[in-house]
Amino acid sequence: MNRSLKIKFCRYALFWKLAAGTFFADQVSKLLVVATLPPMSPGLPGFDPSDCVPVTVIPDFFNLVYVGNFGAAWGILHGQKIFLTLFALIALGAIFFFRKHLEIERRPVQIAFGLLVGGIVGNVIDRLWHGFVIDFLDFRIPIIDYRWPAFNIADCGIVCGVGLFLILNTLPLFGYNHPEAKRFNEQDNLK
Repeated sequence: MNRSLKIKFCRYALFWKLAAGTFFADQVSKLLVVATLPPMSPGLPGFDPSDCVPVTVIPDFFNLVYVGNFGAAWGILHGQKIFLTLFALIALGAIFFFRKHLEIERRPVQIAFGLLVGGIVGNVIDRLWHGFVIDFLDFRIPIIDYRWPAFNIADCGIVCGVGLFLILNTLPLFGYNHPEAKRFNEQDNLK
């Protein structure tokens, strides 16, 4: 491997590992869902209303299902596959273009963006391959009798990545310009 390429890869190694890990976990879990669960959404191949029974993991709280999301979070922008795919690709391009400004060389930021990018790529692959995103984690909040919209591991990566990035930018201890954060990153670069 070219020395400068190796140095650049090492600088962003945690980012690449988390992005690949999130993507791999997402895609493998979706393959297992498609192979083992009956589709529960009209429009999915093999959909049979009489076969729509979720797999109960924790009664009245957590089920495994196989549903197709033809939109974004909570089904918004239903049927806008091209727009959602282009938006995701533009977001990936912006992350790459602004990587220095976003300080992705910092390890905590690599964690956030590794999760985010792995999730984005996982859902983009679904949209391109299937025409919809495969969701399978189904939670019900019994206290308020609310069923949370089904989601997947890519969605978890996106939410956790964005949440961590917001925390890194708002909590004083981990904020970009806080002396403790700079000391933390300097020690981290020595490893």
